[in-house]
Amino acid sequence: MPEVTISIGGRNFAVACQDGEESYLHAAAKMLDDEAQALADQAGRMPEARMLLMAGLLLADKTASVEDRMREMEASLAEREAELEGLRTLGAPEPERIEVPVVPQSVTETLAELAARAEALAADVEEKTG
Repeated sequence: MPEVTISIGGRNFAVACQDGEESYLHAAAKMLDDEAQALADQAGRMPEARMLLMAGLLLADKTASVEDRMREMEASLAEREAELEGLRTLGAPEPERIEVPVVPQSVTETLAELAARAEALAADVEEKTG
């Protein structure tokens, strides 16, 4: 079992840990040291036990806040997942029917006849004036 020396609030501590957990211990010690340093900057020098207690309480408060936020996010995620599952069970929506008006063939033929007559009249007028 390895023994690691960590520094918290300017004081060194020898701590034993499981093989492979050294980096986690150093990370946790750094978080505690950061809190202890903030306390020392605000309140000055204080007894070791009080400093560790206060730093631990500050970290616990931050942890509780993060856990609350995580629960809120998990609840929100569960709502979104339920909403998504509800949408999946609905299936595809019915296609919307769109009707496009069609010009009847008789109207098209009548318009073609009128165009032909108009062209014939225009040709006659050109002939008489030209």
